[in-house]
Amino acid sequence: MTGRKDIIEQGIKIADSRMSHEDRVWSKYSNDKVDIGEELMRVVRVLHNGLPLKKKMRAVSIGSSIEPQFRILETSFRAGLYLIDLEESALDTIRERIRRQYTDHVYAVHADYNNIFLNKRHTDDFFTKTLKGKPAELVTMHHSLYYSAKNNWARIFENVGRKILAPKSAIHAVLMSSSSDLKCSTTWLYNHFAGKYFGCKNDQDLKVFGGELSEMKQFRSCRVSVSTHKVKFYVDDFAHFMCVIWMILLYPNEHKYTQAAREEITEYVYENLWKKKIPLLQEQDHLVVFKGIGTENPLI
Repeated sequence: MTGRKDIIEQGIKIADSRMSHEDRVWSKYSNDKVDIGEELMRVVRVLHNGLPLKKKMRAVSIGSSIEPQFRILETSFRAGLYLIDLEESALDTIRERIRRQYTDHVYAVHADYNNIFLNKRHTDDFFTKTLKGKPAELVTMHHSLYYSAKNNWARIFENVGRKILAPKSAIHAVLMSSSSDLKCSTTWLYNHFAGKYFGCKNDQDLKVFGGELSEMKQFRSCRVSVSTHKVKFYVDDFAHFMCVIWMILLYPNEHKYTQAAREEITEYVYENLWKKKIPLLQEQDHLVVFKGIGTENPLI
């Protein structure tokens, strides 16, 4: 029987696991991908309703990782599905599936999306060379805006809206809420421990940005909405439980906790969440932007 000390040590060691592994555990033992998939399908329904039935659509997934973009989007976006990610191991999974399932309309793009969409010329090059000069009906940013400073979001959306989006199209972004009073939530854990050790808190507020986006000249004619959903995560394996905790606390690999801090965090999670079988809660915001699809659409 594994003792408390050994369990704690396993939880500390798993902090060095790959992001793709952490994402797999999160995907398998939470309803995050179900939540994203439900809202994403609503967005796709609106697009289908606003476009000709025979129109083949194209999509770009920014920071795609391995789930759920491929399985959900591949069937709806037959004109081209472009999955952008910086981690080669995640893209290797995609490439293997492309070969195995003969889905030659899906493309794995190894790139840092900040390098593409924070620069006007790079965005234009991506449109010309990667998208072959054809715009996309959908752009997704599922948990990828963590890896860009809040001050850069407006420029990313400007370049995406200016060059990547088709006349009738949508953007769907998902991000952990920036504030929460619930001590079992990912937001509270991040703000508490990042605040304690680094004097910072989560300032990436998708709700606030949605309001700012509505006022930007480029998006004033678009339909912009933000909603908050709740996601739960729990797994009996403590190392798996902790790898998701580290995915939250270490993002985007800026916070380097000392060994003592890692021990404190691991023991806190063990005593207050995992041992009591309390699920980790994630309150997350969904930002949806519809371009060229009016409010008369009954599905909006």
